Amino acid sequence: MNMWQQGGWFGLLAVAVSFTAPLQAMVVVPAEFNEMVMASQTIVQGRIVDVRPYETAGRKTIESLVTVQVVDAIKGQPGATAYFKLPGGQVGRYRRVMVGAPQFTPGDEVVLFLKGSAPAVPMPFGLTQGVYRVSRDASGRAMVMPAVAGGSGRIVRGDPARRALDLAAFSSMVRTIAGAQR
Repeated sequence: MNMWQQGGWFGLLAVAVSFTAPLQAMVVVPAEFNEMVMASQTIVQGRIVDVRPYETAGRKTIESLVTVQVVDAIKGQPGATAYFKLPGGQVGRYRRVMVGAPQFTPGDEVVLFLKGSAPAVPMPFGLTQGVYRVSRDASGRAMVMPAVAGGSGRIVRGDPARRALDLAAFSSMVRTIAGAQR
């Protein structure tokens, strides 16, 4: 058998193996905003001060512990500092990436919807769904891009009705929804 025939057999074998491997997919259906507010035990506005990856489960996986300096406790009583964990991170030469997990760097301003309570370390609700990045407009006002205009409905890219909200207005809206659940 010459080299070209061997290469053909290896190629055919690789194709056959790829068709026998099970295919898996995941579809995430976002929760409604009111549901996210009610299901989150803690909602804070703050600044990321530390992101510390670590190995877990007998060194089989990597998670990151994120520390937030709390500026405003919108729901719950987290104290001056809040902690949460995320799947993924880098420890030495090993890196774990999970699709849908947000990434943070110290200095990021965020509003976090955290699910879980002590003794467990909470995680953002729906990973990225529970993270709202705070940006500043030209005048320096803190702004948040809400998930949907008017609190419910379909998100449409470029929809003129979907505009950034002032952080204070966003926090007030969340407090109103959280207060209604009591």
